[in-house]
Amino acid sequence: MTRTLTAVALLLAATAATPALADGPVKPRAAAAETASFEADRRDILAMAGDYKVRFDMRETTPWQADYTPIPDHVAGGHEAVRVIEDTGRVIRLQHLLVVDAGGKPMVIKHWRQDWEYEPARVLVYTDRDTWTWEAVPAAMRAGRWSQTVYQVDDSPRYGGWGQWTTEGGVRRWRSNWTWRPLARRDAVRGPVYDRYLGINRHQPTPTGWIHWQDNTKMGDKDSKLVPFVQESVLNTYTRDGGFNVKAADDYWAATKGYWAAIRAEWTRIADAKGGIRITEEADHGTVISGRVLEIADEIQQGKTSEAKAIATAKALIDQGTRAAN
Repeated sequence: MTRTLTAVALLLAATAATPALADGPVKPRAAAAETASFEADRRDILAMAGDYKVRFDMRETTPWQADYTPIPDHVAGGHEAVRVIEDTGRVIRLQHLLVVDAGGKPMVIKHWRQDWEYEPARVLVYTDRDTWTWEAVPAAMRAGRWSQTVYQVDDSPRYGGWGQWTTEGGVRRWRSNWTWRPLARRDAVRGPVYDRYLGINRHQPTPTGWIHWQDNTKMGDKDSKLVPFVQESVLNTYTRDGGFNVKAADDYWAATKGYWAAIRAEWTRIADAKGGIRITEEADHGTVISGRVLEIADEIQQGKTSEAKAIATAKALIDQGTRAAN
């Protein structure tokens, strides 16, 4: 399918574009109230850092095509260390590090990253297969809101959205606008009839940690039209738990953080220079360079290569693997 999601979005305006702006602009607030709201938002974002036992609960719930049968529910879990790797006040970056048992020894897998920005002018969003482009946030909708951009294990983009932190019924939450996303590995490896998601994300603090809830419409091509196949509910629950080898995660990050900072900077440079990011993805690994970019980080920690050489090699891979997004 070569048509862009921008064109498709026009066909879905009643269900996608309108809800994105349904809340309207944030009402003007006195300076003291604005500052208090901003600091409360920051506390909730920063509180997602910590050590957690994670449960991933994924359920296809409602079929939208008569001939589609939802797949069985899938529940998985693990342990993650979430670290604040940058905090400038208006920008907060959180890195997730998955720790698994590999034959009695801890193995650290650099997992996803979430970047939060206050009152952003633009967000890097998924727009079509293998393609992410810059999308302007409407000027009237920026005040008092935060964007969240999620990145894959090699720091390439996955999806981005924006929304407001609010308190409703005594419960704090951040809810995104409607966002497009590529298939997650759990779906991509099965070669399903759908090939992307249209969803809303929520992040909410809990007494024992936080939750990430996703309401996904799984979309795909049928009779040359992009149609919904099934609704999916994903609830990722992060419960504070230090009962795993947290030191392994921190040791990995201490050894590789300079490398990953350079990788983040290179992806940003590419996105600015090429109007976004276009890179081929594969079902098993994400981007075609993902496996090698991660291996290079391991080689730094193992002392097999220098940080400078590793950065140069990875930057060349990124530059060679990406194309102009427009």
